[in-house]
Amino acid sequence: MIPANELDYVRTLARVKAAIVIEAAKDYLIESRLEPVARREGFASTHEFIRSMRENQGPGRLHDATIDALTTNETLFFRDHHPFDALRQTVLPELISARGRYRKLRIWSAACSSGQEPYSIAMLIADKFPELDSWDLRIIATDLSDTILDQARAGAYSKFEINRGLPAPMLVKYFEQHDQRWVIRENLRKKIEFRKLNLAEKFPILPQFDLIFLRNVMIYFDLKTKRQILSSVRRVLAPDGYLALGSSETPLTITADLRSVPVGRTVFYQYCG
Repeated sequence: MIPANELDYVRTLARVKAAIVIEAAKDYLIESRLEPVARREGFASTHEFIRSMRENQGPGRLHDATIDALTTNETLFFRDHHPFDALRQTVLPELISARGRYRKLRIWSAACSSGQEPYSIAMLIADKFPELDSWDLRIIATDLSDTILDQARAGAYSKFEINRGLPAPMLVKYFEQHDQRWVIRENLRKKIEFRKLNLAEKFPILPQFDLIFLRNVMIYFDLKTKRQILSSVRRVLAPDGYLALGSSETPLTITADLRSVPVGRTVFYQYCG
């Protein structure tokens, strides 16, 4: 059993480094997620692993590995599918019409995890909007974890991951099989720029985006951090741009600056004024 003071240490580390709030009732997550990390790093127990971190204060490999392990990276291709239907039927056609003069489009997949979301967006665009191939199109995907970003850049997925949401025609069209892994074809992979970014910290210099996917991540932050993130997002979203959040995330109770825009069977958001 991990001593209470060590659990407190990990909770504080998660909150300070990543604004992740781990309630005491979820202490089991700390042990279950750090146990394999401790074993991989050569420690006899999770207790010894945490003690070593405490004795070596300041950023380091063990601290980074801990944040990686505590960050939820559950994702799948075309997750919840309704936002992608709305993207295909309404949102992208509207943006293409509005940006036709300059033929420039900027999309951000924030908290992109292992890459399924930005690759889903890229596949949808390649499949349904081939005219954008001649546009100045940039898809930027960011995450906090170096480890998960390396996986996303590789674009290699197991059969289990492929079977989670990916339509068979897109598997044939956009993937190549390498041994037991399916790899995104290079021409699609190079359309996405992966960067490290901590949503809870001051944003680095970013372009103005026409579409931001910030899905299924706000639920892990406290109210202050949520407000801070939405304020930062406002500064980089075009006045008529669209913001997509997770189906269980309702920002209207967090800030009065957003208005909901029902699109098909889902909801996008735009900033007021």
